[in-house]
Amino acid sequence: MADSRKYHITVTPVASYIPEQSDEAADRYIFAYTITITNTGQVAAQLISRHWQVTDANQEVQDVRGLGVVGEQPLLQPGESFEYTSGTSLATPMGTMKGSYRMVAEDGHQFDAEIPEFLLSVPRTLH
Repeated sequence: MADSRKYHITVTPVASYIPEQSDEAADRYIFAYTITITNTGQVAAQLISRHWQVTDANQEVQDVRGLGVVGEQPLLQPGESFEYTSGTSLATPMGTMKGSYRMVAEDGHQFDAEIPEFLLSVPRTLH
C-alpha cells in the first residue's frame, strides 16, 4: 500500500452558470467550472487522464473520459497548482459533477485524485 501522504492531490472545483450561452426554452443550461489541482503530496505527479460523471436533475448520467485537461497533461511538483476552466451543458437547471484524475508519480506509481462532487445550479431570483 502506497503512503497516502506521499501521493496526494487536492482538487478544488468552483462552478458558475453561463446564462448568455444557455437556452432555457430549449432545456440547454451551460455551466463553466474552474478546477484548481494542487499537489499536496511529497512527489511530483503528472495528470494523464480524466473521468467525469455529470448527472442532471433527471438522474441522466454522462460519463466523460479523456486524456489530460484542456489539452494539457500538467506535471505538478510538490506544492504546485494547475488551474483551468472548462464547461458542460445540462438538460436541467440543476445537476452535479464528480470524478477523478489519473495521476502518474515521477517514480511510476499510478493513483487517482478524486474530484469532489459539486453542484451545477441556475441561480433563481427571489422576489
